[in-house]
Amino acid sequence: MTREAIAKLLTEVRRGRLGVDEALERLRDMPYEDLGFARIDHHRSLRQGMPEVIFGRGKTPEQIESLVRRMLGHGHNVLVTRADAAVFERVRKLDKRARFHPLSGAISVRTERRTRGRGLILVVTAGTTDIPVAEEALVTADIMGNRVQSLYDVGVAGLHRLLGESKALKRARVVIVAAGMEGALPSVVGGLVAAPVIAVPTSVGYGASFRGLAALLGMMNSCAPNVAVVNIDNGFGAGYLASVINRL
Repeated sequence: MTREAIAKLLTEVRRGRLGVDEALERLRDMPYEDLGFARIDHHRSLRQGMPEVIFGRGKTPEQIESLVRRMLGHGHNVLVTRADAAVFERVRKLDKRARFHPLSGAISVRTERRTRGRGLILVVTAGTTDIPVAEEALVTADIMGNRVQSLYDVGVAGLHRLLGESKALKRARVVIVAAGMEGALPSVVGGLVAAPVIAVPTSVGYGASFRGLAALLGMMNSCAPNVAVVNIDNGFGAGYLASVINRL
């Protein structure tokens, strides 16, 4: 439950719109709620400023629906990653504000639209095939309350495409760069901007790319000192970390 939700709850009690017993019932599951198959951390937004996120892969549609229902009941923004259209149909029945992002499989529900980030988070890809991972980062940063912008298909194979976007790069407070193959783009971007660059290796490429391992190792060996690296295809982690930085 967010600070705003708790304040609203107390206001309803003071005005007589909500009984004390009902208010206590709503608070009963703090700081977490045990559903048997999962324990929802309702206090995470109070501790860390952002609510818990549901990783959809490996969960049944029924489990995801139950988690989303309980999180919405506590006033949280909701983000489900690595889901599908069938799960989205269940979530949309719970809240018409739900949006499905088909490239990444993310589902988002905005119950609060306040902007908390101090600047712009720019999400960049080397190629079009990196967009699904980039979209996950973009959706994550957006629902965490940041201004976001995308810049796609500006990889090193056509470097003039990137250099032509220098103004956009310089406006960003944090830059996320998703790239596969040899993973060179984050180093190039790191040399062009003063902002922190979060590199996301993607599992895009031919056999010797080893499903993103080559890009991961290349990014970890970057000579640009303002580049940090998350795990292969971890767009969520990049978007979350960018949001933390953007709030500082």
